[in-house]
Amino acid sequence: MEQYYKRDISCGNCNHSYSTLKVKSRYIRPLTHDTDFCSTYHSEETNPLLYYVSVCPHCGYAVTDEFSNKFTAESLQAIRTKIQKHWQFKDFGQTRTVKTAINAYKLGIYSGIIKKETAIVMAGLYLRLAWIYRTVEKNTTQEQRFLKLAVEQFEISYSTGDFEEKEMSEIKLLYFIGDLHTRLENERQAFRYFQLVIQHKTKEKEKRLVEKARERWYEIRTATKLQATS
Repeated sequence: MEQYYKRDISCGNCNHSYSTLKVKSRYIRPLTHDTDFCSTYHSEETNPLLYYVSVCPHCGYAVTDEFSNKFTAESLQAIRTKIQKHWQFKDFGQTRTVKTAINAYKLGIYSGIIKKETAIVMAGLYLRLAWIYRTVEKNTTQEQRFLKLAVEQFEISYSTGDFEEKEMSEIKLLYFIGDLHTRLENERQAFRYFQLVIQHKTKEKEKRLVEKARERWYEIRTATKLQATS
């Protein structure tokens, strides 16, 4: 248990306090990084992705650190009617299996939809769940399913600007959208978004990311030309 620490949380829905485990930062040692910033880890025990979502054992309302603390009367009523009413006490605050973590994510996604969390928050949930399916479960079908949901939310975030409330630059958001479209084999959309990164007015501030986008843009352009001549 030494690789974990307990975080105490007060549930925004039912006001009960509970604790959940997180992986201590010194134990988080990524082995590899993908182009969409997905990391692989040495073991399930030190994989922080499995502990990203916190679940209240008393009412079932699940959150991430990105969730807003603000509730409307409508959202509270929806949570209590659609989640809490059907919930039986279950403790997600112990060490997690991959299956338990996936269930926590799905509760987080359902909670976020009911509460009407912002698109950038929902995109983060969908993307991290896709990463689990990629790196741990090796389930390409489910990975693609959640990548598609993630990119849809990222695009909504770009159009509404809600990403500005989080630690996400416009260039990074555009890069994410381009990369995920590449993984979904939507080359035309990917090309467009990478081009937006390359031409962005603040590109000098994030040169490394712009260079990555330029490399991906060039790969797509080259592949398209080869297809056209074959």
